[in-house]
Amino acid sequence: MTNLQETETVELKKSTSELKEGVISIVAMLNKHQRGEVWFGIRNDGAVVGQQVSEKTLRDISKAIADHVEPKIYPVIEQSAVGSRQCIRVQVEGKEYPYYAYGRAYIRVGDEDRQLSAKELENLILGKNRDRLRWDTEVCDKATIDDIGPGKLKSFLKLCGLKFDTIPNSLEKLNLIKAGRLLNAAVLCFARKPEKFFPNARLRCAVFGTLDTTVTIGMKDYYGDVFALINKAEEYILEHINIGMRLEGMLRVDVPEIDPEAFREGIINAFCHRDYREYDSVNIAIFKDRVEIRSPGLLYGGLTIDTIRKKMVSARRNELLAELFQRSHRIEKWGRGIKMILEREPATEFEEVGTVQFVATFKRKNVEAFPSISVGETTQKTTQKTTQKILELIVSNPRISRIELAAEIGITADGVKYQLDKLRKQGILKRIGPDKGGYWEIVKE
Repeated sequence: MTNLQETETVELKKSTSELKEGVISIVAMLNKHQRGEVWFGIRNDGAVVGQQVSEKTLRDISKAIADHVEPKIYPVIEQSAVGSRQCIRVQVEGKEYPYYAYGRAYIRVGDEDRQLSAKELENLILGKNRDRLRWDTEVCDKATIDDIGPGKLKSFLKLCGLKFDTIPNSLEKLNLIKAGRLLNAAVLCFARKPEKFFPNARLRCAVFGTLDTTVTIGMKDYYGDVFALINKAEEYILEHINIGMRLEGMLRVDVPEIDPEAFREGIINAFCHRDYREYDSVNIAIFKDRVEIRSPGLLYGGLTIDTIRKKMVSARRNELLAELFQRSHRIEKWGRGIKMILEREPATEFEEVGTVQFVATFKRKNVEAFPSISVGETTQKTTQKTTQKILELIVSNPRISRIELAAEIGITADGVKYQLDKLRKQGILKRIGPDKGGYWEIVKE
């Protein structure tokens, strides 16, 4: 056995008797990742059997690739010793996809090569051209300045430490306007009704009673700006998973069966990195044993599942949108999100489904073993979660304002004021100093 194993960019062949299949694998890997390598002399289980190597053998491989791959590629073909046996390694790179082998196009799925359908081939070609002009930086022809909600923009700028003067000037600061015309990212984030321009500015949530979709308990669609949808997705998951409890002094602390920071990161990634050219929405599916966050579009920039799990790397499909998320402290710059998810929820799985969807799956804890708590009606549950979120934000920033709390939690400033007043009456929270320039203090008994 060897350390080599088949992946989305590595194919193993026992000998050049499988040369045609090797050429097909080359094309499949180029169409998916624009790079790959094929080894002759190693079985697909990693066992090194060796390959007879001569100048003719190397020429035959080169000729097969030259004759049967379009457009042309220029592989590196070399004899390579693996242990005590001689093998052949073929390395390829190319960005002129789609590539064809023997007149057909293939795509790499896991360690297998699958022929592309006419529709998938069309999407591959469109995807290549889309990269040249990113969706989030395109002008939204039908939207005008009047479609922007000033309150949304003001709250966002405050989070970023920027001042609001006029809507056009504020959008200019964020690089969201071009020659007086709104970019798609501006509409998605700050329009009063983004769905008026983008029907896929939508979140679809569902709860299922079994391990599959045969029994639907509830389903709901939400529309709005991308930041509001992120908050809705987080609330929906918290309302439909088990909540345990621990006590910290006077306060009861809710302990969800899935770490909230982990699935919140999954939600943010779904909205930040999804393919907005696809009509589908971000979908949350809650099953008895798991929660799935489904996002339109595969991993971007040649990333693989293995790469995102093991390395802190990031390739951004929506660079401008990602910049807005970073400015508002929703994501980190260097792609640490996946690592954080796995640190908090190590059993999380990531999967690319066909050529259309990326899925993050969070495992639910055993229902019998996990102590859930009854807190009455949904309204009461939501109120308690809002209160807890306010206290957490105050702990991290005692000088946080009502407007900032409202923006973070996704409720109105009046709603925040009501909760703060209630906490003060209960003796849990105290205001030190004036409304402007003062700070909050959590009373510890």
